Amino acid sequence: MFRSHRAGLMRRLWRQRCAAASPEDGPSALKLAAHALFKKLKDEELELLVQVVESRGAWESGCVLAPRGDPRGVKQGLPPQVLLCRLFRWPDLHQSHELKHLCYCAGGQGVCGDLAVLCCNPHHFSRLAVPETPPPPYLKASCGPSWPDEPQHPSTQLLEFSYNGGDWCDTSLSWSTVKDGCWCKLAYWEYRTRVGRLYAVHEASVNVFCELPWGSGFCLAQLPAAYRSCAVRRARGKIGRGLLLSREPGGVWAYNRSEHPIFVSSPTLSPPGACGLTVLKVLPGYSAKVFDYEWAGDRGGWQLPGEGPCDPHSIRISFAKGWGPCYSRQFITSCPCWLEVLLNQPC
Repeated sequence: MFRSHRAGLMRRLWRQRCAAASPEDGPSALKLAAHALFKKLKDEELELLVQVVESRGAWESGCVLAPRGDPRGVKQGLPPQVLLCRLFRWPDLHQSHELKHLCYCAGGQGVCGDLAVLCCNPHHFSRLAVPETPPPPYLKASCGPSWPDEPQHPSTQLLEFSYNGGDWCDTSLSWSTVKDGCWCKLAYWEYRTRVGRLYAVHEASVNVFCELPWGSGFCLAQLPAAYRSCAVRRARGKIGRGLLLSREPGGVWAYNRSEHPIFVSSPTLSPPGACGLTVLKVLPGYSAKVFDYEWAGDRGGWQLPGEGPCDPHSIRISFAKGWGPCYSRQFITSCPCWLEVLLNQPC
């Protein structure tokens, strides 16, 4: 009876596999490796793995612990986490250094001091985003600044700056509670209009989403708006599970949980001395270190071409739509839905 139950779980897992990335990773080769690993999992861990894989990581699950090392029969000696991530998420994955443990994974370095096991839950990992080779700059007949034709309403708030004694200040945001214990505040924008109040983040990580079946955080679907254009509604429909923003040693990471790319810019994503704007495309299932506290140092104001200065300790994230020199949208204020992350400087 127990043997038939485990066999049923293994069949359910095998039905959830991704298509093979290459002929040598065909069904027969991966099936032997996968079943060799499944047999080493305890019953409760095998059941958890089935739930995680079938839900496609819709909820923050526990760790699936497997023996560290190379089980017999595992193809090419792949570590357990690489094998399961390749089987259920990324068929083209090759090495463990392409992966990053998500912040809520407790088994990345061994649990309770037990270094003989490690977590191989495929949804406790993300792939590391790397800068793409940029295409040629986008060309159009008019290169001057162009703002979207979005109607404004008295109840909305526009992106505004003021100059005072040599310092630029963002007058659209209230900094009266900067030292209230939160490490960042989130502002959600639709084009040039901020929607809702600032959201203070006190926990080490926060989900930002429109639709997250099980979870908590900054729910954009609950924010009211007097008017939304068709473009905004289409973009909001692509946010879905959104992103996970986490403060980790040395910096801030963003993990794309949605089914569409996100686009990120911050002062520390640009090389030192760079004059242009760097916008990093983060694909679904990928994560990137979007702010580095050490690199930020005591940088002065962050000057954005065509947009003026902004807080040097801030991150801007657009959902589904890119902007910058390589896109038709030159400024993030031309993007339908975007997030501003306002960081409190670490003590």
